[in-house]
Amino acid sequence: MQTPQLVLLLSVALSFVKLGMTDGGFCSAPSILDRPMYWKVTKPTLSPSHLQDLPGFTRSVYKRDHALITHESHVFSPLPEWTNTLGAYLITPAMGSHFVMYLANMQENSKSGLPPHDVERFIFVVEGTVTVANASGFGSKLGVDSYAYLPPNYEHSLMSDGSATLIVLERRYAFLENHNTEHFVGSTDKQPLLETPGEVFQLRKLLPTSMPYDFNIHIMDFQPGEFLNVKEVHYNQHGLLLLEGQGIYRLGDSWYPVQAGDVIWMAPFVPQWYAALGKTRSRYMIYKDVNRNPL
Repeated sequence: MQTPQLVLLLSVALSFVKLGMTDGGFCSAPSILDRPMYWKVTKPTLSPSHLQDLPGFTRSVYKRDHALITHESHVFSPLPEWTNTLGAYLITPAMGSHFVMYLANMQENSKSGLPPHDVERFIFVVEGTVTVANASGFGSKLGVDSYAYLPPNYEHSLMSDGSATLIVLERRYAFLENHNTEHFVGSTDKQPLLETPGEVFQLRKLLPTSMPYDFNIHIMDFQPGEFLNVKEVHYNQHGLLLLEGQGIYRLGDSWYPVQAGDVIWMAPFVPQWYAALGKTRSRYMIYKDVNRNPL
């Protein structure tokens, strides 16, 4: 090969390498690793991609004993008594639940309102940073994967200087004589892995398991191909947010493909089962009522 032709060929090859290193090039995929944790909760995609703009299409389903609420059917409106915040109610008693679960999109200089009387609140940060402050103004700053539990009738506020997204759960507290809950903050990575006899998933519990607490929040991790061994049927209700990954969820006689950002409500005694698919870890957070007699 003549020298000028060789130089031209090398020049063209180098130009493709440089193109591939840009955001729009063929080597841009590793930049996904730089994206923040739980980014797909607020920016999910539909697969196959041609369904994203299909008029009338949604994966959301509502039935007597379960519901799947997916991103394309969220409806946001101002949250009552919050400032500069839009909310999407995903699970409410209108379905048959005894708790509320909603997304709160906080903007610059936003501030929360208080839940109704005797209602406890749990928040989990999926995007941005928020400050949780008590009535005296003392506050804790929470980033992604951090959370706070606010007891019933506890004076507090949630504030954000920029954009932040929270998943919020609220329920009317089931009081027990001589038992009281306490306000606290935490983060998932600080919680220990717990034993799961007969199962392969990893489990963390975000709230104390003691009697004062009438619900808990579990973080469950599955590697691709792992699944629940027990096909659960029980009296507890669930509210679930898939934080990462994708898989198949069985609810009753239906089987649903699910992905990060999907929310599921499970009524008492609905058959339920999950298997993780894809090439990355599945992680979901799930509400479960505990420590109270069903009567």
